[in-house]
Amino acid sequence: MDIALGAAVRIRRRTIGMSQEALAEQCGVSFQQVQKYENGANRISFSRLVQIARALRCRVVDLMDVLDTPDAEAVNDLDLLTRIRTPGATDLLAAYERLPSEARHTLVQFLQSLAARSETPRNRAVA
Repeated sequence: MDIALGAAVRIRRRTIGMSQEALAEQCGVSFQQVQKYENGANRISFSRLVQIARALRCRVVDLMDVLDTPDAEAVNDLDLLTRIRTPGATDLLAAYERLPSEARHTLVQFLQSLAARSETPRNRAVA
C-alpha cells in the first residue's frame, strides 16, 4: 500500500512537472523524505498526505484511487505503478503521447519485436 501510494504521488508530481525539491519545500520536509515517500520506504501520514495533495493541486482521494479498487484491479494498478517506476518510463510515455496514432502503433510493434528478439531461450522457458 505504501509503495502504491508513493508511486501515485510520484506520477502526479511528474505529471504537473514539479521537482521533488519543490514538493518537499511546500510540505516542509527534505527532498530525501519525498524520495522515501515515493519509494514506499516511509509511510505517509494522513496530515502529510493532505499537504502533499494540496501541493500537487489535487484531492487526497485522487492519490488514493489505486488503493480503493477491487483486488484484481488493484493488482493491475500496482503492476502498472511498478512498471512506471522503471527509469525512463515516464519520459518514454511523455514522448509517446506526442506521437500521431499511426506512429504509436508502429513504435509499439517495433518495441515488441525488439523485446521478443532480446529474450533468451532460458527467459522464454521461465515465462
